[in-house]
Amino acid sequence: MPGENLSRDEARERAALLSVDGYDVSLDVRSATGDAQGEGPRTFRSVTTIRFRCNEPGASSFADLIAPSVTSVSLNGRDLDPSEVFDGTRIVLEDLAADNELVVDAQCAYSRTGEGLHRFVDPEDGEVYLYTQYEPADSRRVFANFEQPDLKAPFRFEVRAPEEWTVWSNGTGERSDGVWRFAETKPISTYITCVVAGPYHYVTDRYERTFEDGTRLEIPLGALCRKGLAPHFDADDVFLVTKQGLDFFHDHFDYPYPFGKYDQAFVPEYNLGAMENPGLVTFREEFIFRGKVTRASYEGRANVILHEMAHMWFGDLVTMEWWDDLWLKESFADFMGTFANVGATRFKDAWITFANRRKAWAYRADQLPSTHPITADIRDLEDAKLNFDGITYAKGASVLKQLVAYVGQDAFLEGARRYFKRHAYGNTRLGDLLSVLEETSGRDMSAWARSWLQTAGVNAMTPQVLLSPEGRVDELAVVQEAAESHPELRPHRVAVGLYRRTGEGALERYARAEVDVDGPRTVVAELAGAEAPELVLVNDDDLTYCKTRFDETSLATLREHLGALTDPLARALCWSALWNMTRDALLPARDFTGLVLRFAGRESDIGVLQMLHAWAHSALVHYAAPEWRETGGRLLGEGALRELREAAPGGEQQLAWARFFAAVADDEAGLRLLRGLLDGTEKVDGLDVDQELRWAFLQPLAAHGHADEGVLAAELARDDTASGKRHQVRCLAARPSAAVKAQAWAQVVESDALSNALVEATIAGFAQPSQRELVAPYAEKYFAAIERVWAERSIQIGMDVVRGLFPSLRDSRDTLDATDAWLSAHEDAAPALRRLVLEARDDLARALRGQACDAAAGGDHR
Repeated sequence: MPGENLSRDEARERAALLSVDGYDVSLDVRSATGDAQGEGPRTFRSVTTIRFRCNEPGASSFADLIAPSVTSVSLNGRDLDPSEVFDGTRIVLEDLAADNELVVDAQCAYSRTGEGLHRFVDPEDGEVYLYTQYEPADSRRVFANFEQPDLKAPFRFEVRAPEEWTVWSNGTGERSDGVWRFAETKPISTYITCVVAGPYHYVTDRYERTFEDGTRLEIPLGALCRKGLAPHFDADDVFLVTKQGLDFFHDHFDYPYPFGKYDQAFVPEYNLGAMENPGLVTFREEFIFRGKVTRASYEGRANVILHEMAHMWFGDLVTMEWWDDLWLKESFADFMGTFANVGATRFKDAWITFANRRKAWAYRADQLPSTHPITADIRDLEDAKLNFDGITYAKGASVLKQLVAYVGQDAFLEGARRYFKRHAYGNTRLGDLLSVLEETSGRDMSAWARSWLQTAGVNAMTPQVLLSPEGRVDELAVVQEAAESHPELRPHRVAVGLYRRTGEGALERYARAEVDVDGPRTVVAELAGAEAPELVLVNDDDLTYCKTRFDETSLATLREHLGALTDPLARALCWSALWNMTRDALLPARDFTGLVLRFAGRESDIGVLQMLHAWAHSALVHYAAPEWRETGGRLLGEGALRELREAAPGGEQQLAWARFFAAVADDEAGLRLLRGLLDGTEKVDGLDVDQELRWAFLQPLAAHGHADEGVLAAELARDDTASGKRHQVRCLAARPSAAVKAQAWAQVVESDALSNALVEATIAGFAQPSQRELVAPYAEKYFAAIERVWAERSIQIGMDVVRGLFPSLRDSRDTLDATDAWLSAHEDAAPALRRLVLEARDDLARALRGQACDAAAGGDHR
């Protein structure tokens, strides 16, 4: 509906007219249990009272609500006819007074897509669980409101729920006379209000802090999950990281946590990693580990906990005015998550993960045709939904890391402290933050902001080394380049490291210089006269955001001695640079996979190792020449098995190699080993094949026709849980049968019966690399269906379908032409839909360039 996609202009006009004094929201979710209600969606009653002011009495405006029906609407005591004022997405408000009270009684729909109030039935025990998820604009699916971030207000919630349930919201709550009533919140935006309800398993703890002035802060802590996950719930570690984070942010922000309690809910079928609702943070329940995982998984969970906690200040206390400045919360939280992880927890190497994993996300996003400045031009809510991307998160965080180096950590943190105190419970724009940083650093921030926040694209830096006749550095320069589409050459503060092998064969840094790179070529005078390097690493220590290239000598050194690099961050940076070269068709995919096979077994950082596995698999599937894929797959399978057998028994490297072996095994010997590991006839010393690993082994067996419906049903009986059901659905869709593919396609594209989690699982199983010919016929069906899917389904499901079912495995010029034909014929399609198709097209074009590069390498497998 046109009214569902709120525009920035409409939001600005409404904010100029209205200010909100408070909300009372009453929900009755007793209908969540029991039999279905008959025809139509299952609904719950929502009664909302909004008190607001209008600075132009007599003017008109509107409130937001997406609901199947409205029972009554009252404005300032006048009953309005719902059929006249409500169109399914908006409630028209005419002849407003200076002071107004709006009361809306509606029947709202439970969600199965993770948007609004999501209802989940646990297949293990039949229990029903509810939670809300709103960002950017889905609270209007639960209660009537003014759905934009700059119309903040205090909220009071009350919830009627089944007798045996517990209910949580942003504030503390108590049950009386069958109703849960919650304390009024501070002024917050609609999208961070929250309700969680059901028979959740709940664990409590407490955080205490005495400040230097003698004031004492006590924060009740809670952590909750489904009852079925309780045996796996390591709440003690969640609370440990939580307390460490609260200490860290109190030390650095000088502003006590302002939202009372701190609950953290791990909920089912969650679309995001987590959401920063003040007082009640929600996380995807996959952060509760059902099987053995590596240290990288615990580090990742800690990073997300701290990311969401940083939002309590950056985003919740001080909120961007409109989604243009989404970076004011997401970039800061992404940076602060790693900053706090290193500074407060056991994960002291988190910046390595950031350099290797988060920046890879940013580099990819920044080279898509949809790339945008960190401060983006967000025209409407569909734009906003798609802007939760690698630019806003990871590039923004990378730029903030550079900003800390630019202004100094003390000035940066003092700027944050002033920002919180100056704008507490308010809304801000870019200039509000820049002004405090100018105050604390004494630097003019406008030029920095113009280069780093208001332009798009990533620069590439390559060293140029001239040697003297004596074999020393005569001149070392850094050459900076930019893409034609985004020609901005930015100022960078970079470190340049020189590396040589020692007598023991280790590749170590012996010289380093920091330099301000500005323009196309910068000479690093400090390194003149140094011994000739075997490796020059631009952006050593990862101070800036750029793609790193190598001169010929450095690249030759890495081909032979990458594993000899002793510094783990330097290794991670080199791996990242080599992967970027592969994606840019500067390094053949077979060369990259060869480097992984040769040196990944010596990688000490488990997060880097797991990233290398993902990259090697992607190189084989997307960037390798088609005629080499069979050879490459065999080499990766043999190499993964070798490393699996040689890894320390019971260690995390062994587990990582086991999962990688399952991902690449596609010959009879490899599949036979997986079957044997499942039925116990084969064994790898120290490898515990737990339930999660069993499913990881079953997927390739299913994809190659070695695990039929009966086998998968038996495995589900063994693991009859929500997690088991998702795994089974993915494996079922992975089977190599035309009938299976037709059924999976119909379930996702032609029906809305599946929940968001099962849509995601079906899409993940549908297109297997070994089934290119089997799924090729769906390319034409894809282009025929996506506009209808986008119009009829929720934006989350639309995004999942458009991204997940794009025919990337039909990687030919024909698919590229078909994509171009659709884009030409659908110039008036929704901009957000066109963006998704353009991004998929760019990935495919990049893959074809990579395949051409790899084909040109011929049989030269190094």
